[in-house]
Amino acid sequence: MNDKTITLANPRGFCAGVDRAISIVERALEAYGAPVYVRHEVVHNRFVVDNLREKGAVFIDDLADVPEGATLIYSAHGVSKAVQAEAAARGFQVFDATCPLVTKVHKEVARLDEQGYQIIMIGHAGHVEVEGTMGQLPEGKMLLVETVDDVAALVPDNPDKLAYVSQTTLSVDETRDIIAALQARFPAIKNPHKEDICYATTNRQKAVKDLAAECDIVIVVGSPASSNSNRLREVAANLGVDAYMVDNASYLEAQWFAGKRKVGVTAGASAPEVLVQEVVSRIREWGHETVVEGEGAAESIVFVLPKALRGV
Repeated sequence: MNDKTITLANPRGFCAGVDRAISIVERALEAYGAPVYVRHEVVHNRFVVDNLREKGAVFIDDLADVPEGATLIYSAHGVSKAVQAEAAARGFQVFDATCPLVTKVHKEVARLDEQGYQIIMIGHAGHVEVEGTMGQLPEGKMLLVETVDDVAALVPDNPDKLAYVSQTTLSVDETRDIIAALQARFPAIKNPHKEDICYATTNRQKAVKDLAAECDIVIVVGSPASSNSNRLREVAANLGVDAYMVDNASYLEAQWFAGKRKVGVTAGASAPEVLVQEVVSRIREWGHETVVEGEGAAESIVFVLPKALRGV
């Protein structure tokens, strides 16, 4: 045994919201048969999406591509009110796989709007979760900020009647800076009753910080479209460690590990453990023989399935 080690982050990989979303698609296929239509990729992982596609799921971005009477599933990232209204008008059988923690943000938006607040969304433009959350209100009613610099450019209707919400998969540290900038410029701004960045994102970012503190290189298993996976790589890189994100083991390059004694491996919340183990196997082939499990927060949260699918 040599002194080259691989430390696996804990927690890593699937969160409760991803587990629930995948189960909804699989059970709908079992109950109603293929095809089942899914609005956007149910979770941002190529392996998961390809596997569900092989079972009969059809991933679409426009409801115009869904035939009358079909079964439609909303992705874990949520959808706008306009999408919900169109689905209802066309009579689809709908199952909502939106992560309950994203739904919490949607309800917060509705409550704040009813109370007369103009809402600022902290998030990444174009991300499907951001589009779904901002789509809870009429277009143009919410304001979006992506960086601290964006805060200075805001032109709210009433600076004394503002509130903010956040995308659930952001960098905890980066979001903290944006919130501080908002509070400095708008002292009366209302914060959410409970932190919007989800428990899984927070726990995985803390775990990758622990990896970065002891490892020479960090590998994040995740697909390019996955916000939380990208944030994990950024968190490690910002701590001065070589950090790479890979969709699967085939993306690894042996030269990354030259001269590196301690390797850290983690996975985004939408990346399955099978991909992690394939990555570990490839790195072991290159000389890092010892594999250890890191310590971290235990996760026991489970989200219930829609009633119609629980017995499937």
